Parts: sequence; C-alpha cells; structure tokens
Amino acid sequence: MTTTEPVSKNMSSANHVKKYSSSIRFWHWANAIVISGSLITVLINSTITKGRPTATLIKNELQKAGAQVTADQARAASHALSDSVWDIHVYFGYVLAALLLFRLVMEYFQLADQKFIRSAKIVYIQYKTTKAKREQVRNQLVVKFIYATFYLLLVIMVITGLFLAFEDALVAYKSIRHSVKEVHSFCMYLILAFIVIHLAGLFLAERKEESAGIISDMINGGKN
Repeated sequence: MTTTEPVSKNMSSANHVKKYSSSIRFWHWANAIVISGSLITVLINSTITKGRPTATLIKNELQKAGAQVTADQARAASHALSDSVWDIHVYFGYVLAALLLFRLVMEYFQLADQKFIRSAKIVYIQYKTTKAKREQVRNQLVVKFIYATFYLLLVIMVITGLFLAFEDALVAYKSIRHSVKEVHSFCMYLILAFIVIHLAGLFLAERKEESAGIISDMINGGKN
C-alpha cells in the first residue's frame, strides 16, 4: 500500500506582494525631492536674495571693483536675481503638479491593499467596531488623517501655484491674486509642519521594535 505525501507549496515566496509598490516609492521620494527644492528656493529668496540687503551688497561690491552703479541699477540686478530663483521655484511647481496627477492616477490602478482610500476606510471601520487594541487603531486613524490632510494641502498648493504661474492668462481673476498668494504661502507653512511631524513620527516609530524598518520599507518595498 502506497502512501501519498502532502505537497508543500511555499506561498510566501510565490506571488509575493510588496507593502509599498515601486510606483508609490518613486512618488514618495520624487515628491520629497521636489518639495525640498521648492522650499529651498523660498528660503533663498527670503534671505540671500532679499530686496534691499542684496541690492546694497551688489552696489558695494561693484563699487569696490571700480564700477559706477546707482541704487536703481543695484535694485534692478537684485530683482533679476530674485526672479531667476522664482523661475526655478515655478519649475519645481510644474513637476509637483505632474507628480500629484501621477499620484491620483496611481491610486486608481494600485492593488486594492495598496490604495490609500481603501486602507483609510478599513482603519476607520476598525476604530468604530473593534474594542481590542483600540489605542493602536486610533493612532493609525490619526496617521491616515494627517496624510489625508497632506494630500489636500498638495492639491491646494498646486491649484494656487498654477494660478499664480499663469496669472497673465487669468486677468479676469486678478482681483483675487493677493488672496490666492496668501493661501499658497499659508499652505507652505502647513506643509513644513507636516514634514516636521512626519520626521518626528518616523523617529519615534523606528524606536519601536514592531514598527522598525519603515524607512527601509519605503526604499525596498517591504513585506505585505
């Protein structure tokens, strides 16, 4: 009489799905680079190329070199330098808009387990229905809310930024330009706050054994 040996299948190695898809990882790091570059241009224009101090510096240095420069000429040179930096800021804005569009399209084509909206709904339902590990679920819900707020800020930043970039073609809406600029600037500070919270959260999470490896997961994909 022959016996039939069970056939074992390594299901963990087959059909392995990453926790973070390559498209999510690309978007995450590209977005980080673009936002950092955009914020750096704002910092430069708020310090190094700032109006009067820069104009005075240009005038003094050129006069030391023997050139005759008026205050108006120095201000014009300072303004041109500032405009060059803002041009770079605008280019970063275009790339940010493209990345946002990419993220919206990606959300539709992602695997179900990797969709942000679906995972947020699951965490919300768990928070409403379960009593076990409620604090952990609440923390996850707070994280999802913070990320949803970040996505909303990105949408507002892109819309207001494109409005300012194409203001010459939107003459009919010139009266709201100042308000749009104020909203754009305010959202920038909120995104800065998100970056600080995000980095602090990563630091705290990496110290917990069960949550360690978040950064490496965002690089290599991690295990689902």
